[in-house]
Amino acid sequence: MTRSTDILSPGNDAPAAYSPRLWALIPCAGAGTRAGTAIPKQYQPVAGRPLVLHTLAAFAAVARLAGVLVVVSPGDRFLASHLADGRCRWADCGAATRAGTVANGLLALLQAGARPQDWVLVHDAARCLVTPEQVDRLIDACLPDAVGGLLAHPVADTLKLAKDGRVAETTDRSARWLAQTPQMFRIGMLQDALAAAGERVTDESSAIESLGLAPLLVAGSAQNFKVTYPEDFLLAQAVLRARPSTVQEQPDYDYP
Repeated sequence: MTRSTDILSPGNDAPAAYSPRLWALIPCAGAGTRAGTAIPKQYQPVAGRPLVLHTLAAFAAVARLAGVLVVVSPGDRFLASHLADGRCRWADCGAATRAGTVANGLLALLQAGARPQDWVLVHDAARCLVTPEQVDRLIDACLPDAVGGLLAHPVADTLKLAKDGRVAETTDRSARWLAQTPQMFRIGMLQDALAAAGERVTDESSAIESLGLAPLLVAGSAQNFKVTYPEDFLLAQAVLRARPSTVQEQPDYDYP
């Protein structure tokens, strides 16, 4: 069952000169096995609320977004009692892979009234430290671009190529960037890219690159990391608690 209806304005009332809209798509169907949590990591409490709610709060503060769609696993009802923002809805059409979940989410957006020329910002549910300012920076950079782009962070550490558990080579880091999210592309273009690239791709930029296109790199932040391992929760909590806007609360959350 999907709950994505009513997230968009009726297409019949659209003016003749259509101005592409901006949508956020949050894949939230992963199990997060590397996090070592008893429940999916996106629902693990961090700084007083489930991790994904920090993520959604950042996007709720971006006024230019027409709506936010969170894609969860089939039968997942966790967010049903947590989404108070009228611009944010959920759809339980998640797939076994990230690419599959994003593809299903794009289809849900189109079925609800979005258009192929609209922009979509795909963001990891577990990147709970993203800020509205970073999202706006990506939008400003990508709106005039023919392809779109992604937040990314230049590599600062020395990079080693490994072989059999030992260093085989030290590689040049000067042109290396760590891919982050959101990643912003046209809905139709991203659909075509995912269909061509298959479900092995781990981010949307990789799919777009498979079309022979070069996404724009937009400077992100080292704090916009993906919560993946147990120690990441402690770091994310420390950062969130240091931010004055973080709501300190103990919500009524329950995962089946």
